Amino acid sequence: MNSPKTALVIVDVQNDFCPGGTLATGRGDDVARKIGGHQSARGADYAHIVATQDWHIDPGAHFSDHPDFVDSWPVHCVAGSEGAAMHEDVDTGTIEAYFRKGEYTAAYSGFEGAADGVALADWLKERGVEKLDVVGIATDHCVRATALDALDAGFEVRVLTDLCAPVDEARGEAALQELVKAGAQLS
Repeated sequence: MNSPKTALVIVDVQNDFCPGGTLATGRGDDVARKIGGHQSARGADYAHIVATQDWHIDPGAHFSDHPDFVDSWPVHCVAGSEGAAMHEDVDTGTIEAYFRKGEYTAAYSGFEGAADGVALADWLKERGVEKLDVVGIATDHCVRATALDALDAGFEVRVLTDLCAPVDEARGEAALQELVKAGAQLS
C-alpha cells in the first residue's frame, strides 16, 4: 500500500517579512535559511513543493498610513516588487507553483490564493496530496490561517515549528496551541 502523498507548503517567506523588509519578523532570515536547508536535505521526501505569496495590487483598507497591526498594515508585498519576492535562501528551483493571495483584499491563508486560476486546495487534491508540512512566516498570521484552512479542507497537517517565525512570540505560541486543538501536529 502506498503512503499518502505529502506536500511541503512554504508560506510567505518573502523579503518584506524578513529583516530589512517593511513588516519584518525577527527570525525571518534564520527561518528562510532553515527552509532552504530543509529543501536540500528533505525535498525528495515530498511529492510536491509549493509556496504562497502575499501579492498586493490594491488591497484597500489592508494598507494604512496609520496601521493597527491587526486588520491594517504598512504597505508590503506589492505585486512584482522586491519586497514580494521570495527570500534568496529559499530554493525557488524546487517550487512547482506559487499561490498568490491578497491582490485586492486582505488575505492570510494560502488557501485564498491561486496559481494560474487554480486554488491551492484544488491543485493539491488534483495531485492526490493528503498530507501537508507547513512552514513559513508568520506563525501567528498566515501560517496559522493556512494550516487551519488546510485542516478544514480535509488535509492532514503538520507544522514544522523550527521552520516558522512569528511576528509576536506569545501570539505565535498561542497560534500553535490553537492549531493542535484543531487537529494539526507539531514537529
